[in-house]
Amino acid sequence: MASLIHQGRAAYAFFERNWNLTKRYWAWEIVWLCYNVVNALSITFIARATPDLKPAQVNYMILYLLIGTSVWTYLSVTFDGVTDVINIERWEGTIEHTFMAPISRFTHMIGSCWYAIVHGLLFTGLQLFVVVLFFHLDLSQANYLTAIFMLLLGSVSFIGFGIATSVLPLLYTEKGMQMSFIVRAIILLVSGVYYPVSVLPAWMQPFSWLSPATYVLNGLRAALLSNKPIWSPEIWSYTWPLIIMSVVSIPLGMTIFRMAERYAKRTGRLKRNG
Repeated sequence: MASLIHQGRAAYAFFERNWNLTKRYWAWEIVWLCYNVVNALSITFIARATPDLKPAQVNYMILYLLIGTSVWTYLSVTFDGVTDVINIERWEGTIEHTFMAPISRFTHMIGSCWYAIVHGLLFTGLQLFVVVLFFHLDLSQANYLTAIFMLLLGSVSFIGFGIATSVLPLLYTEKGMQMSFIVRAIILLVSGVYYPVSVLPAWMQPFSWLSPATYVLNGLRAALLSNKPIWSPEIWSYTWPLIIMSVVSIPLGMTIFRMAERYAKRTGRLKRNG
């Protein structure tokens, strides 16, 4: 019991450390918030610019695109919240101290991932608040309970991908962060963020099945556009792949990270650059 309490406190310490880092680089938070708000508005206004749509169709399309931009912002911030930890610790010169601390790597990652989820929710909430001011939306068919359920379940499954991708800045000191952007871009392409997966070329569509974002987006759209409850067969068809991905991706991501950490220590890749 004492050990469990110690690990919980250690996990919270990483949560608090990441919050302090966010405060230290607060200007970047404003930059990215402005960028994401403008990006979301630019994409969502496409619905109003599309000709020959009835008012109900315009509302549907606005919500369709708004869900895509909001979910993508949330998953991106959550994803980056895990991968950026390594890069920021290199800048700060603390990565070697963190890896020598007498805590498990699982505790380290749990604290960082916990903060990434909270940070992502707050960031996306602010973006939604601003964007919704520009539109009059009909949410009479929305099932908010299902939407929250799908978002939280998707967060857990996406964390495993973030942990695995954080290996890139760990191993490649100068190009690792850029390489993680490529991974995120591929997920954006195949997950149907702004369009149905069915419009992709046939050879690309199977890749969408491997992305948790695909199921989160489909589930949220079913919840907010069609009022689907959690227990409906359609929502379950998106839920069980996310459960499997959560069970598989987090242990796999941790295993990959531990292997990369041992390699980085053995080859001296943890030294501070810049």
